[in-house]
Amino acid sequence: MSRHVLMCEPVHFRIAYEINPWMRRVNAVLGPRALEQWRALRGAIEALGVRVELVEQAEAVPDMTFTANAGLALGRRFLPANFRYAERQAEAPLFKRWFAAQGYAIEHIHEPHYWEGEGDVLPADERVFAGYRFRTEFRALDHLDELLGAEVVRLELADPRFYHLDTCFCPLGGGRALYFPPAFSEQARALLAAAVPELRAVPEAEALRFACNALVVDDAVVLNSGCPETAAALRAWGLRPVETATDEFIKAGGSVKCLVLMLDAFERWAGASGGVATS
Repeated sequence: MSRHVLMCEPVHFRIAYEINPWMRRVNAVLGPRALEQWRALRGAIEALGVRVELVEQAEAVPDMTFTANAGLALGRRFLPANFRYAERQAEAPLFKRWFAAQGYAIEHIHEPHYWEGEGDVLPADERVFAGYRFRTEFRALDHLDELLGAEVVRLELADPRFYHLDTCFCPLGGGRALYFPPAFSEQARALLAAAVPELRAVPEAEALRFACNALVVDDAVVLNSGCPETAAALRAWGLRPVETATDEFIKAGGSVKCLVLMLDAFERWAGASGGVATS
C-alpha cells in the first residue's frame, strides 16, 4: 500500500529490444496511445490521494518508464537495482541521480549479483517477499536481508512470462493476496500458502492481462482493465477495483505496478542498517 510514488512519463517508450517473452520489435508501441494510457493511470492514482513524483526519461532508455524496477526506497535510503540485461543498465545512474537530488542516501546491493528492485521485492503486512530466478539472483537476496534487517520470503519463479514477482503476486493487506499459481515453483507455492492466510488465484486469461500487477491504495486496487473475475474477487473482499487500460505497456511485459515505484511502502524497515558502503 502506498500514498507516495515515483513515475516516469513514457515520452521515449518503445520496443527497441527483446529481453522477455512479451517483447517483440514487430509489435510496435503506439506512442500517443501509450502516453494517453499512462496519463490516465497517473490521474487515477492521484484521484486516490496519492502523491506522484516524476523522473525524466532519457531517450536511450525506453523501459525507464517501468520505475518499479529501479530499486527500493527505505525511508531516506535508496537501494538501486543492478539490472540483469545491458539494455536496461543505463537506467541505474539516472535513477540514482534523481534520488540523490532528493536527499536520499544511496546504498548498493553488492555486485555482481543482479536484482531488479520492487519488481521482485514486495511488502505484505509484516513480511517482505522476494522473487528470484529470471531478473533477481538468489544470492542478491542475502544482501537485501542485511539492508532490510529482516529475512525475506524467497519465492522461485517458474514461468518466464512472469519474470518479476509483481507480475504474478499482489499483496492486498490484511493477510490477503492475489497470485497466479503456475508462475511459481512447487516450493514457492507452499511458502505462499504458509505465509498468506487468504490467497486468491487469478485465472490464466487474466494473469496474462497482468491482473496481479496492481497498485493497492487503502481499499482501492488499481489494475489493468479487462479482468472481470479478478475485479469481482476484489469486491467480494470489500475492496474497490479501479480499472485502467495498459495494453500498450503489456507489449513490453508490464502494467500498472511496473509503472510505479512505491516510495513509502518499506517504511517499517527504514531504520535497518546493513553496514554497506554509501555513495
